[in-house]
Order: sequence, then structure tokens, then C-alpha cells
Amino acid sequence: METNEKERDILELKNISKSFDGKKVLDDLSLSIGKNEFITLLGPSGCGKSTTLRIIGGFVRPDAGSVWFDGKDITDLAAEKRNVNTVFQKYSLFPHMNVEENIAFGLKLKKKSKSYIQDKIKYALKLVNLEGYEKRNTTALSGGQQQRIAIARAIVNEPEILLLDEPLGALDLKLRHDMQQELIRIKKEVGITFVYVTHDQEEALTMSDRIVVMNRGIIQQMGTSKSIYDEPQNAFVADFIGESNIIDGIMLRDRVVEILGVKIPCVDEGFGERETVDVVIRPEDLEIKPVECGFFSGQVISVLFKGAYYEIKVRTDGYEWVSQSVNAPEVGSQVGLYVVPDNIQIMHKPKSEDAEIIKE
Repeated sequence: METNEKERDILELKNISKSFDGKKVLDDLSLSIGKNEFITLLGPSGCGKSTTLRIIGGFVRPDAGSVWFDGKDITDLAAEKRNVNTVFQKYSLFPHMNVEENIAFGLKLKKKSKSYIQDKIKYALKLVNLEGYEKRNTTALSGGQQQRIAIARAIVNEPEILLLDEPLGALDLKLRHDMQQELIRIKKEVGITFVYVTHDQEEALTMSDRIVVMNRGIIQQMGTSKSIYDEPQNAFVADFIGESNIIDGIMLRDRVVEILGVKIPCVDEGFGERETVDVVIRPEDLEIKPVECGFFSGQVISVLFKGAYYEIKVRTDGYEWVSQSVNAPEVGSQVGLYVVPDNIQIMHKPKSEDAEIIKE
């Protein structure tokens, strides 16, 4: 059964702007978040994602714009009065309290009964797979266990929105992958809205119902993991979400683009004739072929084994391409490069610096 937009959206940010020391961090940002949605704010350091999270939580007040929760303006509502809880990268557990005391802290402030608190502790520990840890000292727990306790402490307060500010950043790679799956499971079980902040594209692609890609305080693109990866709207998004070959091109006419002087068929239409464009080709879509079968030919300059595939760099006249393949050509060999027209993405050149590729 379909629901209308008003029923779906639990949170709305309307025309939010925020500056610190005269530097604009958020610039007229508007965003709607659905009930029970797992939404990720993704972008480089300083893009405004954590400031957005703190505005939602009530820790920071916007200079302009408003925050709406369930149809009510909560812009001026204190953080403790919002039905929102936050889990930070530094879990902020109380070292002088054991596990159950940490989990119970917020419930005691609300003057809940002992039986209610005990029931909630048992439920929360079962949810995060830490049953029997009630009396453990939090300082003796591993990083992953501490993170689970922080999540348990937040969930027992029954927030309608859980804010997570890079909560996996301090964990090692394997544990981070495990916790990604745990968060997805917990999200499904508790049925609340997750707003997740990260600069890690893999986390965003793996976990999210929807991703909000941000840069310099502006939303660059919103959509599902697949739509953003397959159809980036500008060079910044294409460069930030996954690896990409991004090269200047000329759209000669509908369905024909010129790259490095070579006319190549594509599926894009609606550009001006001879319009300068950005062309995006993902490494996994760039096929290594015999020289005579490629659109371009060049020399293999490096081959790196990455486990599931080889990363291959090929230098042609004017560009250094990156391809991913399960087969490895010899370094120094001449190869052809081919791409299926459907896998070529054509984008307008950015009109501002906000949409440009990140320059290291």
C-alpha cells in the first residue's frame, strides 16, 4: 500500500545554513528523511555532514532554516527533549560504571522503574549479542563490544531516530565489516530511523537505503547505492563513489562522444553539439582486449593483485587508464581498451567548484 510523502517523512531539514568563524559549512541545505529509513550522509572531511547530524540532534543551532520532526518545528527544542539519540566514534561510555549501569543511565534519569530497566537491559544486550555481560567493566571490553554497548544504551531510550557519527571509525577492517552487518540487523529488528555519517564509501554503499553525497555544505546527489554508483550526476560524485576514469570529452551529437580524438558510441542524448563534457568509465567496465579490438591502445605499466581482481594501469597517448580484470596482462605489453556503450557515463562540466573532482 502506498503512503504519501507526509506519512513517510519523519524528519525534514528546510533551507539549513550554518557558518563557523565566518566560514559557511552548510549552504541552504534541504533534506527529507523517511520513517525507518537507513540514510547515510557521505562526503570528505569538512563537507558539513557531522554539522548536519548535530543540528538534527539539537547540539548545534542553524543560522538559517528549520528542523521539522513529525510535522512539528523543533529548531529551538533542546537536545534532551528530542526523541533522538546519538552514537559517536568515541563511545563515551562511563569507565566507572559496568555494562548494565551504562545502559541504564538514561532510563534512570527518566525515573523508570527497576523492573522496567532490567527488562530493557536484557532486551538490549540480547539485541547486540552481548547477553551475560551485565557486570563487565566497560574498560575491559574490546572496541567492537564497547560500540555495541553504546548502541544498546541509545536504543533502550526508544528514540525514533538514531544518529551515528562515524561509529566504526576506530575499529580494525575485519571488525568494521562485521559491525556493518550487525548494524543492518539491529536496524531491521528495532525498526527505527538511522542517520549515519561516514566518509567511507564502502560503508555507505553496503549499509544504506539511501545515500546523501555532500561536498562543501551542499548536497551533490541523493539516491540508492546502485543509482549513485551507476549514474553519478557530476565528476565529484563519480570520483568520490568508487574508482573512476574521468576524462575530458566532446559530445559530437546524440549517442556519439569523442575521447582523446576517437569517436565512440554511447547512449546519452540531449547534450549540445560539440559540448565539452566529463566522461566517466568505471575500471570494472574497461575491458582489456587485443590491440586491434580496442577503442584505444596503450602499454600496461602496472598490474596489482587485489584478491578478487587485478588492478591494471594502461598508459595511452594522453591518459593513464585504470582497469579491473580477473586476468592479468604482462607489464610492458601493448593492449587495447574497450568499453560497452551502455557503460559510458556522460556528464555536463561542473558550473562551480562544488561539483569538481577532489584534488589532493
